Amino acid sequence: MTPSPRLGPGVAAGVTESMIHDLVHSFYAEVRMDPLLGPIFDRAIGRAWDEHLNKLCDFWSSVLLLSGRFKGTPMAVHVGIPDIGAPHFQRWLDIYERVALEVCPPHAAALFVGKSRMIARSLQLGIAVQRREPPGSDFPNA
Repeated sequence: MTPSPRLGPGVAAGVTESMIHDLVHSFYAEVRMDPLLGPIFDRAIGRAWDEHLNKLCDFWSSVLLLSGRFKGTPMAVHVGIPDIGAPHFQRWLDIYERVALEVCPPHAAALFVGKSRMIARSLQLGIAVQRREPPGSDFPNA
């Protein structure tokens, strides 16, 4: 008997690769125009936006569909950006939630938003530890 493949949490919510693509591309189009986040992303990504968007599609596919496509170290990347903090994570989450609700059906949007909050909290905690800062109460809504 062959074991059945593990299904990611996104399958039950109706998440598809196409939906992930639409969300990632719509979200980062807004991030790039945002006066708080845009300059930070532009400095970090430069001209490699196509590569970044592909990597983020792979990331969300791996998180929600268990595709295993993502290969990367998000914590190390974010720790290496000295000028990000709680206000940036909160703005990122605010935009992400709005775009997810615009692009995805409600159940899928809720899944994307819930995962994004957990990821933001984890990244912010990891950054605080690396910077030897006490983790404050200014975490984004998690």
